[in-house]
Amino acid sequence: MAEPSKVIHIRNVGHEITEADLLQLLQPFGSVSKLVMLRGKNQALLQMQDIHSSVSALQYYSGVQPSVRGRHVYMQFSSHQELTTDQSSHSRNSDQESEPNRILLVTVHHVLYPISVEILHQVFKAYGYVEKIVKFQKSAGFQALIQYQSRHEAVEALAALHGRNIYDGCCQLDIQYSNLCELQVHFNNERTRDFTNPSLPTEQRPRPSQQGFPDPGGLHPFQQPGGPYTQMGRAATVAAAFGGTLPPGVTGTNERCTLIVSNLNTDKTNEDKLFNLFSLYGNIVRIKVLHNKPDLALVEMADGLQAELAVNYLKGATLFGNKLEVNYSKYPTITPAPDAHDYINSGLNRFNSNVVKNYRHCCAPTKMIHVSALAQDVSEEALLAHLSEHGSVVGTKLFEVNGKRQALVLFESEEEATEALVSKHATPLEGGTIRISFSQMQSL
Repeated sequence: MAEPSKVIHIRNVGHEITEADLLQLLQPFGSVSKLVMLRGKNQALLQMQDIHSSVSALQYYSGVQPSVRGRHVYMQFSSHQELTTDQSSHSRNSDQESEPNRILLVTVHHVLYPISVEILHQVFKAYGYVEKIVKFQKSAGFQALIQYQSRHEAVEALAALHGRNIYDGCCQLDIQYSNLCELQVHFNNERTRDFTNPSLPTEQRPRPSQQGFPDPGGLHPFQQPGGPYTQMGRAATVAAAFGGTLPPGVTGTNERCTLIVSNLNTDKTNEDKLFNLFSLYGNIVRIKVLHNKPDLALVEMADGLQAELAVNYLKGATLFGNKLEVNYSKYPTITPAPDAHDYINSGLNRFNSNVVKNYRHCCAPTKMIHVSALAQDVSEEALLAHLSEHGSVVGTKLFEVNGKRQALVLFESEEEATEALVSKHATPLEGGTIRISFSQMQSL
């Protein structure tokens, strides 16, 4: 594999594939800052916001064949480390192409969740007084007209929101200035709204079915930097992180938060080691090893979806020579008690921040672990000495992302990598406290 770069080179990009299609493919892994379509060569170059995002994307697609409009596309790191602004078609502002106007024409790409007038108002009102909104469906997809009180407000909104997502990983805004002078709104309903005249009739019509869209209940707040707050359900968050659909075997409907883990190695397993493993899939509330049956433990996750991810990825995994059985417990919670270890306020819970990134990295145990939060001067020898007691290390690679020292360590087996993770996550190494997760990278 080529040297990691923020720029991803995509081949076999047919003429039917649009910029929006490619953005849909890569934005679950981070913001795309620049995009160049090389139509004559059926290729494209996309620059991610940082190397970590591009590495995450290529890690994921090394095991999943990316396909766009029925066509397989192929990705690799580009020899370019940066794309210049004048190269990029995605980075140019729409106000260079049309005259500024107080009415914006908004096209929403990759619509996974219903976009109501209320949602549009919530997004756009952050930049000025929105007078009117009209939404409609055209051959280009879902579109809306947003009328501001002043042209200055519209200019600010376009500059801040063009190319951004309403929800994390989907519903991308493509904004340009409209050539209309005034929107005509006769009804305040689910399609049109005049915020200057709330007394307009509603024009009773049957509401269109929203069948097929996830229920955005159990809302979890997200904020795009510099943009408005948006909300989506945890299941929607996971779906967006995995490219629009939940992982195979995950329904997103489970409400049981407590798991029972059986067939534990009683000599080597404790609550902290179980925490290190199960926290890969969600925040941990409590863990209790049953003293009358020490090969059994209860693990309470923060919500049912995170519990379902843990069951999906850990059922049958091997830990300290024993194959784990992971099922839902009949107990809804673990009662606080001296023998129940409480982790609800632990700073080691991985889903306190960067929630989408953490969901994106959920996977079954692999032979490769990713080690982060390393001290800047840590040596490969020190890292190997810290980890190699848990198995045969096939290879290591130290690198930096945004000035932060990280490493990939490949073990001979998944069992060895799992043992290293549960034993050495959150342990001190040469002045730093390292963090370990499984990597989806297939090779160094």
